[in-house]
Amino acid sequence: MLRVVLAEDAVLLRAGLAELLHRGGHVVVEAVGDGTGLARAVDDHRPDVVITDVRMPPGFRDEGLRAALELRARHRSLPVLVLSQYVATAYATQLLSGGGPGDGGLGYLLKDRVGEVAEFMDAVRRVAGGQTVIDPEVVRVLLAQQTAEKPLSRLTPREREVLTLMAEGLNNQSIARRLTVTEASVVKHSGNIFMKLDVDPTEGNRRVLAVLAHLRGEEA
Repeated sequence: MLRVVLAEDAVLLRAGLAELLHRGGHVVVEAVGDGTGLARAVDDHRPDVVITDVRMPPGFRDEGLRAALELRARHRSLPVLVLSQYVATAYATQLLSGGGPGDGGLGYLLKDRVGEVAEFMDAVRRVAGGQTVIDPEVVRVLLAQQTAEKPLSRLTPREREVLTLMAEGLNNQSIARRLTVTEASVVKHSGNIFMKLDVDPTEGNRRVLAVLAHLRGEEA
């Protein structure tokens, strides 16, 4: 059972998420509709995980994301899962850029993913457990932006599959299960990816951030 603080300005969606989490065996200790309420709720309850929308009052731009970043600056071990209506790779990278060893889990999901109940609940558990979760659609958009001149063209089809799952935040064991291969095979493919893309072969949030940065054409 996880103790959750939920921040979502849309009343019906907030109630739906709270009910979904309740049915999953978790407790929503408080549900709020803006960034100010989110900060207060976290201070009051010290939850196991925060779930927040990106856009909230008053400007409906990135208030929820900024509130999450401020909370992480004060509580480094606080797991945070951010929900977004649209694919915004910059938001995902901004959220992950603050991650480091010993920090709590981080996640960035599209709201459409909430409809896939098992996927959503798994993401909540993974973030609360200290893992990184990136929506597959964000990764697909980044991959689609690649050109033949980019280093990604040097990867084999299998290496691209591994890279995609790596960017979503899966560890080697989870990637092996998803692709129905041995973990040793994943380790080998990962090594080839790191070598071809010159990415630091670290685990956790730093590895995901390095991969995302590379996909965006930035220096990893």
